[in-house]
Amino acid sequence: MRTRTRTALTSALALASASALTLGLASSASAATAGRTVTDGTRSYTLSLTAPNTAAATGANVTVGGTGYNPDQGVYVGLCAIPAGVNTADPATWNSKPTPCLGGQDETGTTGASHWVNSDWYWMSPSSSSPFTEANGLGSFSVQIHVKAKISDTVTCGQSGVTCAIVTRADHFDSSDRKYDVYVPVTFQ
Repeated sequence: MRTRTRTALTSALALASASALTLGLASSASAATAGRTVTDGTRSYTLSLTAPNTAAATGANVTVGGTGYNPDQGVYVGLCAIPAGVNTADPATWNSKPTPCLGGQDETGTTGASHWVNSDWYWMSPSSSSPFTEANGLGSFSVQIHVKAKISDTVTCGQSGVTCAIVTRADHFDSSDRKYDVYVPVTFQ
């Protein structure tokens, strides 16, 4: 009896492990990475942004990671409409500020739709900001944001020609700087 119980338990654990591995692979497969190299002053940074490329239209919390950022330049991480003329595969076209964004410029952290990553002022908004993790003069982050297809009363991703992406962009201290824009296009199911 014990052998049968042990065998059944071992089989159940093996099946659960295989299922967990499959789910892990499926979620990894649905992530995309985008990047660009920028020069800021005398330093060059190779930015890399990894985010899901699909999400539930009704809303989902997603994890977004970034590496290679300038830890002296804060960035917002959020879901934004891709501006007209921007080709997400061509950083040379990234000349317009990604907007509108879900939750707007959420400096207070009330929507959960964006996250402010910066190494100087993150303590001002502890619910929606954090410092970069720094190593060798480069900043990285892993944050959670809430995304959904309807980003404003008049703008819905996937409708009326609106395409959207999870992006980083320079924070409100340098909001006209396009060097830190990186796009991972996202579609909603």
